[in-house]
Amino acid sequence: MLISPESLAILGGAIALAGGLTGSSIGLGWAGSSGVHTLTEDPGQLRNVIVLVSLPMTQTFYGLIVLILILTRVAPNVAAMPDPRGSGLAVLACGIIAACAECFSAAYQGAICASGISMLPKTKGRILTNAMMLAVFVELLGVLGLVFTIMALSMLGLF
Repeated sequence: MLISPESLAILGGAIALAGGLTGSSIGLGWAGSSGVHTLTEDPGQLRNVIVLVSLPMTQTFYGLIVLILILTRVAPNVAAMPDPRGSGLAVLACGIIAACAECFSAAYQGAICASGISMLPKTKGRILTNAMMLAVFVELLGVLGLVFTIMALSMLGLF
């Protein structure tokens, strides 16, 4: 049974979204768990907890952007390539790379946010800015995963 190049490309986009969803779920779980514990100690930290817990969600949007680009711009053009089957596999590989970048970025961002959340009561909320800055470093890897995926798809001539 042959798999069409369009199907391979769409599978790559779906995997990219799945990676973002998985990483965000893990990151939100870690940060949210820490948030519940922190709020039992100091309910006044709710705003700070919400800010830090929400940060790992962005990688889901990056995965969604990759899926939308593949569905709207890449998949329709894959069949017209000189080697459509190879191009379909290349798009699948790009989706896997994006999935890994988004998954690991979101999960570890959640771990950083969880650490920041756990220190909110002890620092009376002063750790918020520092924790956000450290979480942004990991966020950058998710952004780079999105950018590199778009660059790779563009280099394949599929845009």
